[in-house]
Amino acid sequence: MTQEEDIAAEAAAETHGPTHSGFVALIGPTNAGKSTLVNRLVGAKVSIVSHKVQTTRAIVRGIAIHDNAQIVFMDTPGIFKPRRRLDRAMVTSAWGGAKDADLIMLLIDSERGLRGDAEAILEGLKEVQQPKILVLNKIDRVNREDLLALAASANEKIAFERTFMISAENGSGCDDVMDYLAETLPEGPWYYPEDQISDLPMRQLAAEITREKLFLRLHQELPYSSHVETEKWEERKDGSVRIEQVIYVERDSQKKIALGKGGETIKAISTASRKELSEILEQPVHLFLFVKVRENWGDDPERFREMGLDFPR
Repeated sequence: MTQEEDIAAEAAAETHGPTHSGFVALIGPTNAGKSTLVNRLVGAKVSIVSHKVQTTRAIVRGIAIHDNAQIVFMDTPGIFKPRRRLDRAMVTSAWGGAKDADLIMLLIDSERGLRGDAEAILEGLKEVQQPKILVLNKIDRVNREDLLALAASANEKIAFERTFMISAENGSGCDDVMDYLAETLPEGPWYYPEDQISDLPMRQLAAEITREKLFLRLHQELPYSSHVETEKWEERKDGSVRIEQVIYVERDSQKKIALGKGGETIKAISTASRKELSEILEQPVHLFLFVKVRENWGDDPERFREMGLDFPR
């Protein structure tokens, strides 16, 4: 047993009664609210959120403690019809995460219902053996009759163990989901120390935070094919940290958009990212952003490895 597992076992032993633990894969169409829900259930930000589709690119694990259970949520990329190599890698990652989990949580946007990608996901789930629950999100935007009809329609296609109706935005119904998961996941020791909320390395989380700010600032202007990497991380004697990151784009025209007139756009992105990183790290952050053009980075195996994705041939 590793030192990390020893710590986890000791933490679990201090609780009352048998402990439960397991992996729960959140799958669903793009922009269904998976990342928002993971952050809500974990109680801290572990996955970035934006209105841009396919924001989540690789599986992010958020770790929550509820009663005697440690629940490891796997926030997977949204499942959609892939068109590019990166799309294929993301969709493959999502289905792989589902098949590795103890339980699958299908998240559906109640406003969009089963149209489009949701219908295809339900068909794909028929081939997955793990127990499944259905979670209808954004229920505050849909009347009760339509919600009941949506739940009935989805349950006709898949034998869900339970159906939950929630709002990831305001937390309505989320306690019921956590109670169910804590009771349902198998008995066993915890996988992680009690105070750990994610398995994402801090350098990678920092890059994701900056990518989120990039998307939020340039939602309509900057193409989906942009990528952020943390190149340097220096802990300084005064207790601060110096972070250097590179934003990769595919064309000079995209670089101009990311920089903005007089560098005002990149400064705003840096300010927003630095503020959030300082809060997460609880120490002063000196953040330096650079924008570089790397043509066709979406066909570079090294970039896929950096994102935690397998490179599809």
